[in-house]
Amino acid sequence: MSKELFYYSAPWCQPCETLGPIMDQVNRQIPVRKINIDYADPAVITAAQVRNIPTVVLVENGQEVRRFTGVKSFNQIIDFLNHG
Repeated sequence: MSKELFYYSAPWCQPCETLGPIMDQVNRQIPVRKINIDYADPAVITAAQVRNIPTVVLVENGQEVRRFTGVKSFNQIIDFLNHG
């Protein structure tokens, strides 16, 4: 089973600035694909239904499983990955 996190953020977003280093830690456990909404294709953002940032989307085998918005701790994110 292939798991990956998509992390939608922007450099001007204060909560994103807080979550960024935490997502770097998470990246040691599971691949994290960081997407800067300022530079991403707007169609990608629309297709992902990102309305707020930061948004983190868990994808397994190419399908979205669940998501969260806002800042979470490292332990909360690991719990999100393991238990939903």
